[in-house]
Parts: sequence; structure tokens; C-alpha cells
Amino acid sequence: MWFGVAVGTVALVIFIYKYVFSGSGPNPFEKDSREPLKKMVFDKKEKNKVLKQGFVASKVPDNLDAVVVGSGIGGLGLAVLLAKVGKKVLVLEQHDRAGGCCHTFTEKGFEFDVGIHYIGEMQAHTPLRCIVDQMTDGQLQWSPLDNPFDHVVLGPPEKRRRYPIYSGRTRFPEELKKCFPGEEKAIDEYVKLVEKTGKGVWFLGFLKLCPVPLAQFLVHTGLVQRLSSFFRMASRSLTDVVNGLTENKDLRAVFTYIFGTYGNLPKDSSFAMHSLIVTHYLNGAWYPKGGASEIAYHMIPIIEKAGGAVLVRAPVNRILFNEAKEACGVSVMKGQEEIHIHAPIVVSNAGIFNTYQKLLPKELQATPGVQKQLSMMKNGEGGLSIFIGLTGTKEELGLKADNYWIFAENNFNELMENYLKGKREESARQVPLLFVASPSAKDSTWEDRSPVGKSTLSVVTFAKYEWFEQWKDGKVKNRGADYQELKQAFIDSVLQVVMDVFPKISRDKVEYIDAGTPITNAHYLGCPRGEFYGADHGIARFSPELNATVRAQTPLKNLYLTGQDVMLCGFAGALAGALSCGSVILNRNLHLDAIALAKKNKSADARLKGE
Repeated sequence: MWFGVAVGTVALVIFIYKYVFSGSGPNPFEKDSREPLKKMVFDKKEKNKVLKQGFVASKVPDNLDAVVVGSGIGGLGLAVLLAKVGKKVLVLEQHDRAGGCCHTFTEKGFEFDVGIHYIGEMQAHTPLRCIVDQMTDGQLQWSPLDNPFDHVVLGPPEKRRRYPIYSGRTRFPEELKKCFPGEEKAIDEYVKLVEKTGKGVWFLGFLKLCPVPLAQFLVHTGLVQRLSSFFRMASRSLTDVVNGLTENKDLRAVFTYIFGTYGNLPKDSSFAMHSLIVTHYLNGAWYPKGGASEIAYHMIPIIEKAGGAVLVRAPVNRILFNEAKEACGVSVMKGQEEIHIHAPIVVSNAGIFNTYQKLLPKELQATPGVQKQLSMMKNGEGGLSIFIGLTGTKEELGLKADNYWIFAENNFNELMENYLKGKREESARQVPLLFVASPSAKDSTWEDRSPVGKSTLSVVTFAKYEWFEQWKDGKVKNRGADYQELKQAFIDSVLQVVMDVFPKISRDKVEYIDAGTPITNAHYLGCPRGEFYGADHGIARFSPELNATVRAQTPLKNLYLTGQDVMLCGFAGALAGALSCGSVILNRNLHLDAIALAKKNKSADARLKGE
């Protein structure tokens, strides 16, 4: 047995060299495409000329190289990568504006973000910053959040405890130790564990890019866990690891509070996934200047420059296949007319469930490869957002460029289980977790582009899709009195907590307020059950077998997946999915290409400063 393992290890070294450290295809990161900053555009009509280009057949470019379903960051990111090597790509979006979770909307004069609340690793010359710079030609700018960037708030008003979370690899643990004297050893061990585990994530990408037989060999021999700290900790729950570090219940809560960024209770969360989130913010947090819509606004022109297009109000109802069962295009519904668009490559950013269960012909849905992948994944939890428009400046309202994670108490698992299992009317009155942030306070351009003396607040939590499912087929913005009553119950209880934590906010300051439920998310974002983070990110998601099986290349020829369901959730995770998909299509490791360009640019920028 061990002889076979030794031979396999030698083969692994050879394959790593061939498939990870080399590539024969064109490189979208071959040269630095950053351009001098142009003046920001605040005029919504001008921006909408880019973001809201409606679909008509005459706008579809001829001789497409690829068509992408969905304009979230995973779809746009993949389209930009292909455009940078001269590929003509069409991106189709069912909503009336491009961007997916990166879009913004305006109500009563207030602009709200949908899914971008804060991003880590945006300091100069990190691989992620380099990727984003290249995908926007250096035009996307970032505002740093305050430090502390997060606040963990535990308990009811009469015994509320607040713990600030600071960025900085040394300051993060130092400030925690001030809050929890006597827990220095637990805090140091926690930081050591998350950093060590997070560093092993490269093997996740490798499993998805190496040949399937090699991936299966690594899984079945157990070499994955031996070679990767990430996979060694992937099967351990966050609760299990943290409870082994300390008996202090508040410290346990502070160690685990950020589970809301991927949507699983601590007892169901993989410590490996949690480690990625913690390390993601260790060096700070940022928000896009001009709001989240700036992301798509600066990516679309790159796609167009290569002859492609990004068209909205373009609901894809099925993927087209030829007689050889190869994907060859998509069908778009324009009113009652079905328009066929052909391309040699079809990429779906619509998520694995939409792609396999809604867009494939029945006979291809039933194929073993497709069914195996579906059996390994499950839907994530539904999301609930509350959007609040306020009268007053950030100073008058006590709002800063930071986030508040507010919990009813420190027993997260019990609180959230009872909430999600409860009757909807009762759960609406006692929401145990709230993420609260002010997009207007985070964006340094807000006062230049918004009405004077106006601010916004976004509140996010989780909610069962089943609580709202009976209204899913109703008319949007007019689903009936019962639906509105249930929404109002959530709004009222959430607003009371917000006013308790932010004493300068009162009801008379609220000029606009509304809630987006899981069925709202399903309508506007196309997520099957109103989930924020795509397929579930619990412990099972990080099994080596799943990650060796679910990859950008689907079991169907010429059909690929990109975005959150390929790699990980969130902005950075969806971009990683785009790079993995691009790596397969272009036959080279784009993750390493981005790292190489980041290092090259860092050296070049240092030389310029030296001069």
C-alpha cells in the first residue's frame, strides 16, 4: 500500500509542475492594464447606459466565443478574463440591471447596496486587489472602513456587552486580550489555528484544476488531509474547535460571530471555511467608492471593447445542446418569443441548482454525473434584508464606517435553531441575529452624489424560504396584505433593536423602510430559495470528495460553471470561481498568474517610488 502511495506522491509532484505551475493558453494577467484614474461618474442616467442595456436580438454580437448566464461577479469576472485574451463574450442577465449581488437600487432618493457590505484583502498588491484592478483597468477605488471595523454586541439591552474587532495581525489579538484578560493563551491559539488553516486553501484550488483521476487518487488515499492544513480542519465544526480553546462563553461567541458571512450555525460550520473569513479581514476591510454598482460599471466596458456585450432583461430559459449532447448556446425569452443564441462555450453563473435543474433538458438532468453533483450539494439558508433611509447626516445619527453584529445572547446555536424552527410570526418578533451597517457612512463619495442630510442603513439576517413561499407567485410589490403584515412584523422588531443600539436613530428619523425577503431575493437575484451565498457552505461542502467532483468543467461538454458554487461564497469566493473556470477554459492556472502579476506590479511600483 505504502509503495503505491509513494509512487502516487511522485506522480503528484509531476502533475503539480505540469498542471499548477505551467500552462499553455493565453494569459489575461500577462501585462498590467491599470490606467490613470478617470473622473468618477455620479450621474445615474449615464451609468445606466452601461448597467441597463436591454436585450434585443439585434444587440447580440456575431461569432461569439462564449455566452455567460448571469451577471454577478462570477459571470462578469469570467467574461472579463476571456475578453482580455480577445474572446467575444455575451453576458445575459434576467434582472433589469447588471451586477447580481453587486448591484444597487434607489427608493425615495436613497441608494442601497444588495450584497456588498465589506471586502477584505484590498490593500495594495495583494492577489485579490491585483485581480480586481485588472478586471476594472484600475478604475475601481476603495474606501477603508474604520478600525475597529466590526462590533460584536451580545445580550439584551439591560445587560448588553460590546466587543470591538480590530484589523491588524498583531492588533486583532491584542485588542481581544484587553477584553478578555486571562484568555491570552486561547486567543493566541485561535489566531494561530485560523492562519495555519487558511494558508492551506491553495489545495482546494488544486483539487478543482488537476485531472480528475489524480484528484480521486488524492482523496481516496487520504493524501489531501496530509498535504493540506485546510482539509485537515475542514471536517471539524467551528463549535468543536472553539469550545476546546476556552470555557468563556462570550469569547466563544466573539471567536464565532462572523458565521453570518457564509450562513451556517457554528455547530454546522467548517472551521476551515471560518478560517478563510477571519484571515480575509485580518489586514482590514474596504467598501467600493461610489457604491457596489461601480464594480460592474467598470467591468462591462472591457467586455465590450473585445466585441462582447452585457444585456439585461434577458431571461435564459434553457441551455441548447446539439445531437452529440454538447452545449452550443442558450435560449432567451423575449416576451412570448424564444430567441436562440449560439456559442461554442456556455458558462453558467446561475448556480448549480438553477443550471442543472432548470436549464438542462430532462434527459441530461438525469445523467449520472449531474445527479452525483446535485446529491452532494444543498441549498443555503434564505436571507432577509431591511433597507432604511434616514433623515440626518452620519454625524447626527452616530453612524460610522463599520459594522455591528447584534445577537440576543452568546448561545448562537440554540438561538438560531429555535428561530429557524419556530413559527414565522413568533420568529418575526424575536430575530436573534442582525448585521447592521451604513453604506452611506462607508462610501467617501456619498455626500458628493446624494441629497444633503440623508443616510442609509442596511440590516441583514436569515429567514426560512418556507415562511414566505406561499406568496412566491404573487405580483412583485403587491403580494397581498398578509405578506405585507408578515414583513412589517420583521421590520418592527428589527427597527426596535436598531434604535436600542443606535440611540441617535429614532422613528421620526426613518423616511423610508422596507424588507427584502427570500422570495424577493429569488425574484431579483435568481437564487432558488432566496439564499445569499449559493449552495450551502456547511461541513459537507468542504469534503475532499465534493471538491474533487464539483468543478468548473461540468459532466456535459462545453458547459462550465463559474461563481460561488464552484469555489466559495462572497465577492472573493465568486471571483475565485471565475478564475478557476477561466483556468480550465484557457488551459492555464490563472490563480498563479494573478499572484505573479501582483508581485511584478509591487516591484514596479516600488521602483517608481524610489525614483
